[in-house]
Amino acid sequence: MALGATIHKIELEINDLDRSHFDRQSLSLARHPSETEERLMVRLLAYALHAGEGLTFGRGISNDEDATLWQHDLTGVMRLWVEVGLPDERLLRRASGRASQVILYTYGGRSAAQWWTRHGTELARLSNLRVVSLPAEFTQAVGALASRNQKVQVMVQDSLVWMTLDDQTLTVQPVVLKE
Repeated sequence: MALGATIHKIELEINDLDRSHFDRQSLSLARHPSETEERLMVRLLAYALHAGEGLTFGRGISNDEDATLWQHDLTGVMRLWVEVGLPDERLLRRASGRASQVILYTYGGRSAAQWWTRHGTELARLSNLRVVSLPAEFTQAVGALASRNQKVQVMVQDSLVWMTLDDQTLTVQPVVLKE
């Protein structure tokens, strides 16, 4: 018997002072059996950092044709493709051809640094790709704080991110590897 997805109910509050975007949403996130809670929380953070009209979650990590997150405008044109983790660089090239902007959030500490060293030169050619690294200490900590029913607040000011999960607040300064 195949394992099913675990549903996480999130009450998300976003206070993004850099973009002047303020929002409250109730989300139901499905965590694939092969997905870690760390990756789930990185997906949630990426959602909060780009929240806006038309932003939706893709169908999941088992589908290479979908982005982790994507945003279409009212005419159906794909404006934003967001990935998390260490994807195959062919996926990023394909996404770059389909969307106006592609953003990758890497995490995983040393393995992410090695991935960037191996693929950074090739990815530099993609003019619409932005690569942002999240420190392992932060992503592991938010993954450890994940629960199935949770209140999460994300505040952004001057590119510094505060993420509050229930009553614990963590701070991160994402590192831009490629603008």
